[in-house]
Amino acid sequence: MHEGQLDVTVALVEALVQEQFPEWSGLPVRAVPSHGTVNALFRIGGELVARLPILPGEPGVLQQELENEAAAARRLHAMSPYPTPEPVAIGAPAPGYPQPWAVQTWLDGTIAYDADVAGSTGFAEDLARFVLALRAAPTEGRVFTGSWRGGVLTSQDEYVEDGLGRSRGLIDVDALTRLWAELRTAPRTEPDAWTHRDLMPGNLLVKDGRLAGVIDVGTFTVSDPAMDLQPAWNLLDPTARAAFRTTLGSDDDEWRRGMGWSFAQAIGCLWYYVETNPVMSRTAHHTLTALLKAV
Repeated sequence: MHEGQLDVTVALVEALVQEQFPEWSGLPVRAVPSHGTVNALFRIGGELVARLPILPGEPGVLQQELENEAAAARRLHAMSPYPTPEPVAIGAPAPGYPQPWAVQTWLDGTIAYDADVAGSTGFAEDLARFVLALRAAPTEGRVFTGSWRGGVLTSQDEYVEDGLGRSRGLIDVDALTRLWAELRTAPRTEPDAWTHRDLMPGNLLVKDGRLAGVIDVGTFTVSDPAMDLQPAWNLLDPTARAAFRTTLGSDDDEWRRGMGWSFAQAIGCLWYYVETNPVMSRTAHHTLTALLKAV
């Protein structure tokens, strides 16, 4: 998917486990098919999952990122009413894989890409309860300081303009350009709140038609609370979307900002993954089409 990404195999992960965590060396290692774009996933036995970053980076920087992610995972696990992964260990660089990697608890469930929940008001209400639980947790004065999505929508102007330029022939770019002009200045008065920031269908687990867990906690932080409205357009149909909004109690301004953040993520994914990760590209197209229909 990315230039220069690392090739990670079952044999490599088996060797890493054998060397660094011999207590797990008798457990089977299995690759986990995933539409994710950052990590290669491998189950270790039935209870654990190894997450190996596929983008090369400076080991010290990646080590700090993994430690920060582990701290975020612990915090999210404490406040979420639904299961979330817990950090277990951080592995070290080794021959064949030159950077640190992580092990978390495995959560069972079907990802929402593969579950028929787009029209489920019950699932939508579950999602809203997850978002509300995060918003209710005290931020203790924290504010968003990142360079990625989560601050103000106008910070995404350059990224969106680039994505629009690269998406001609894939979608109605002229209509999207007009839509972004409307969304980018949606007002905000709410303070930052705890947010997952990446509620894509592949990060939502389903059992018996209901939310069974939320995974991929690497982007969890305080930010614009509207960041977590993404499922309204990347997954839910209009009926379930209305249930999601009603349970959240989102006003018009927050709803428009949620549309804007969803737009900003999707317009970059649409063209970038069109060949290397078609599911991500199709999800982006679905999201942008839903946004156009919603106005």
